[in-house]
Amino acid sequence: MYSQKFKVDIVIRGERRACPLDWLDQFCMRNFTNSADFDDTLPVAEGKVEASFRVTAERFAEGFGAWLTQRGKGEGQPVQVEVTQL
Repeated sequence: MYSQKFKVDIVIRGERRACPLDWLDQFCMRNFTNSADFDDTLPVAEGKVEASFRVTAERFAEGFGAWLTQRGKGEGQPVQVEVTQL
């Protein structure tokens, strides 16, 4: 089911770092996002997610970045998410 491995970095105010595991956990749980789009994702470590082929890196980055920004994780700044396939 989880056939893709993604590296997830966040960029806030030009500073890049691996995404914290607790942010990934919250986003990948439907009761936080209210969206079935990311049900086929599994956070496995800080900055690492496994996903089915139903999830694209681009869609994950777009949805996650919007969600983080909406939740104020960027301290008033937009959160850019960069997802690369491993």
